[in-house]
Amino acid sequence: MNLRIGLAQINTTVGDIEGNLKKIRASIYSAKEQKVSLLVFPELTISGYPPEDLLLKPSFISSCSNAVSSLANESDNISLLVGAPISSGGKLYNSAVFISENKIREMYFKRELPNYGVFDEKRYFTQGTSPLIIDINGSRFAVTICEDIWIPFGDVEKDLASASPCAVFNLSASPFYSGKLSERTERISRFARNVKSTVCYVNITGGQDELVFDGGSMVVAPTGEIISSANRFEEELLVAGIELAIENSNPAINEKITVVKADINCDESSKPVVTKKIINDDGLESIYKALTCCTGDYIRKNCFETALIGLSGGIDSALTACIAVEAIGNENVTGVSMPSRFNSSETKCDAKILAENLGIKFLEIPIEQIFMTYLSELKEPFGEGDSGLAVENLQARIRGNILMALSNKFNSIVLTTGNKSEIAMGYCTLYGDTAGGFGVLKDLYKEMVYKLSNFVNEKFGKEIIPKSIIQRAPSAELRDGQKDEDSLPPYPVLDPILKLYIEDNCPIERIAFLLNHDVEFVRKISKTVDRNEYKRRQAPPGAKITPRAFGKDHRMPMTNKFGN
Repeated sequence: MNLRIGLAQINTTVGDIEGNLKKIRASIYSAKEQKVSLLVFPELTISGYPPEDLLLKPSFISSCSNAVSSLANESDNISLLVGAPISSGGKLYNSAVFISENKIREMYFKRELPNYGVFDEKRYFTQGTSPLIIDINGSRFAVTICEDIWIPFGDVEKDLASASPCAVFNLSASPFYSGKLSERTERISRFARNVKSTVCYVNITGGQDELVFDGGSMVVAPTGEIISSANRFEEELLVAGIELAIENSNPAINEKITVVKADINCDESSKPVVTKKIINDDGLESIYKALTCCTGDYIRKNCFETALIGLSGGIDSALTACIAVEAIGNENVTGVSMPSRFNSSETKCDAKILAENLGIKFLEIPIEQIFMTYLSELKEPFGEGDSGLAVENLQARIRGNILMALSNKFNSIVLTTGNKSEIAMGYCTLYGDTAGGFGVLKDLYKEMVYKLSNFVNEKFGKEIIPKSIIQRAPSAELRDGQKDEDSLPPYPVLDPILKLYIEDNCPIERIAFLLNHDVEFVRKISKTVDRNEYKRRQAPPGAKITPRAFGKDHRMPMTNKFGN
């Protein structure tokens, strides 16, 4: 006999309880059409993930509880496992609710609460203590939530190894970063081998603020082999058959394990079938998809319809525009060129060619007259002599004002174009190029910007981003002959240092040794990074695609006298 299960990989929105219910109901309808008997949803499906301090609002928890109750009343002939925040005995739990026969049969409370990186679950939830086994025709199915199966030789793994379930359901909300897929599949496969059970892993997909979830739900055999998997970065219902264990072959269950018997239809027609396997793509394509998914969802979920981008003719704004077009369509994107006396004819021309290649609206609003008016009004307080950086940044702030004025007028979100290398070094202007609603490239080092730009052209088989943009030495064009390397080390030198310092917390001396640099050279860079924390705090959110991004991952004090 076989149990036909469905893994509902859906794109939830935090706080949109009714909208999330609508997606759940659509999945139930689709699952019934495919004769699914047990439908499993991701972690905290009802509330969306991560709900953060919404979890401190009693009305929010009550609304989530009411939503779970309504699901129980309308589940009909299908059993459900759905994630929700549940209050029990005055404590709040990250829960998997088992619904069967039109009632809530049992709840499982997450036992391993992550409290690192972007996770703050110990701030909100109480740790569960009891494993849950669903007994279907004498076969055991264990319930777990995300981190529960990530701890090697942890309590959850030990308990389930002794219970010998034929399958383990894992409701997950596992965010993406480059390289995460390999790490995730290795851990799930290891858990399957150690517990000697099939693992049915269901993950959410879509963007939520800075986080992007890549889905990639999968069924993994006890050998650790991936039997079948869902696509990444899109909604999908993955259906599979799980073979029931031979009756009376199970060992005795530890008394601390909660067991609930369920009458769920099983048949002979749902044998496990190899459908498709995850392509282990942790490279450029997955990064591009993650940026596209996160940008699009941030725009749509925050009720914007169109986006504005300042097109400088440089590589950062070019890549940003490409991602925006992929995310929301070229008819919804406007590029704005705002040249001054310092912009070359080449960059002005490239900005226009890029807009034509992408098929986006294009505005050219010269800032020279506005710039001259500012200089005239500031002549007395500025005094004689070269005003240097003040005059350079003035141009960036004029452009920021123009973009924000257009944003207010047309309800368009401004997408900022700064990359991680510039943001790390403070090579950006507050209220200038940092002005906007979402930083598409915020977690991309400059070298990766170049790689992705070449990837875009390869992906479309033609020159979307003009070669001249990719080949030109990077410049902010805020003074005659300016180049980024006037203020920063070359990006191939800078980026490896930044990665080791920001993402790996590597000591200065160690970085110098690993990369064969002078210690004082590395120390100067690290001090520049630390000194510019105040700028990063005022920058817009942006898609997280590395293990440690500026945002939830990076919580450094702005006032900081610690010496490196």
